[in-house]
Amino acid sequence: MKTEDIKPHMEVIGADGVHVGTVDRVDGKRIKLTKADSGQGAHKDHHHYVELGLVADVDGGKVRLSANAAVAITLEEEESGKSV
Repeated sequence: MKTEDIKPHMEVIGADGVHVGTVDRVDGKRIKLTKADSGQGAHKDHHHYVELGLVADVDGGKVRLSANAAVAITLEEEESGKSV
């Protein structure tokens, strides 16, 4: 997988094929997700991030993670790098 293969607006899915988010852009060693996929409550209306190390494959316009969606969501980070 090449970082250059990850493009804005690509869907990010878990290993189980469930939607995790949408790529805003690659930011260093993390994927910045769009605000629209930012969760609820205190986690709403700001960006979350996914470590590039979780990416298993980029294919068919989708970024597939190595973890199932339910697990991947728990591994999302705030801009500061702290867990969600």
